[in-house]
Amino acid sequence: MPISQVPFAGISNPVDFRNIVINGDMQIAQRNTSVASITSSAYNTLDRWYLGLGTLGTWTMSKSTDVPSGYGFANSLKLDCTTADASPASGDNMLVSQFFEGQNLQYLKKGTANALSLTASFWVKSTKTGTFICELQDINNSRSISKSYTVSVSNTWEFKTITYAGDTTGALTNDNGASFGLNFWLGAGSTYTSGTLATSWASTTSANRAVGQVNIADSTSNDFLITGVQLEAGEQASGFEFMPIDADLARCYRYYWNLVNGTDNEIGIGAYISTTEVDAVITFPVSMRTGPTLDIVTGTNYYKIDRTGGADSFNSFTIARATSKSCVIYNNSEVSGTGGQAGEVRSGNASAFLSFTAEL
Repeated sequence: MPISQVPFAGISNPVDFRNIVINGDMQIAQRNTSVASITSSAYNTLDRWYLGLGTLGTWTMSKSTDVPSGYGFANSLKLDCTTADASPASGDNMLVSQFFEGQNLQYLKKGTANALSLTASFWVKSTKTGTFICELQDINNSRSISKSYTVSVSNTWEFKTITYAGDTTGALTNDNGASFGLNFWLGAGSTYTSGTLATSWASTTSANRAVGQVNIADSTSNDFLITGVQLEAGEQASGFEFMPIDADLARCYRYYWNLVNGTDNEIGIGAYISTTEVDAVITFPVSMRTGPTLDIVTGTNYYKIDRTGGADSFNSFTIARATSKSCVIYNNSEVSGTGGQAGEVRSGNASAFLSFTAEL
């Protein structure tokens, strides 16, 4: 029987890539599983999840095993407040976001009379109860829509669904840039809360984005956990789309690929292009969104090339000729060898870390 005719017997929720969100079950964390003392915006731990933080407390962000029981989840994204800010300044803000390429969302028909509605669904657990804001953001056209949800019981997993009308104004750009965003607000100053919540699509007005949002940063007793995040076309939430780990990892590799994390991680075959330069050609496991930059931890003798006559150690790499498919990394300031000699390039320190990033 052809594969196309095989029924999904016993499978009520087959994978069809309806979830716009990548890594919504919080399984993949190539950078770190936990980062402490966070005071500014960055990608820190779980792949594809960006923490926007504008001077609103100090945080630990981690991949947690605290999950809603019996629903198939193994991990959640956890934020733990370690320094409180009970009185946010006007421009302070905190939100967890994921951004999307416009070329992946053309089927939403945004900016036409046939624009599709979107439904967000997720599990949330928070010490802080009250009103939270979940926002969709059209980055191309500076438009947004915000809806509220309520955390009713402290430190208890709750399932939420929110439906947003389709937007008939403003098409998304059909390219690999950041066109669209999903924002979970966690705290905001008056710059974002002093207006009227924009519950219908409109030109983005800062004061209307997070009206009513509680301040999760007002106590070091506070934490916030989320998992099972799904954003899909339509007016109803379907069951969470669990992806095979290899498929979800490949989707994450488009934006971030960790090659080295520790001692004796293989980098590849390198060669002395001259007596003072070692090059290594890197081929990415999937096509990245664009030619990446390096995310690297450097230090004395963190990297080396093993060659005839012994190893030559050095501290860092520089990236060159990066495309979406491959690049060259090189060191031309700390090595000495014979031009044309090849060797095995690898890490030489437990703190060595080398990744390639093409994040939105």
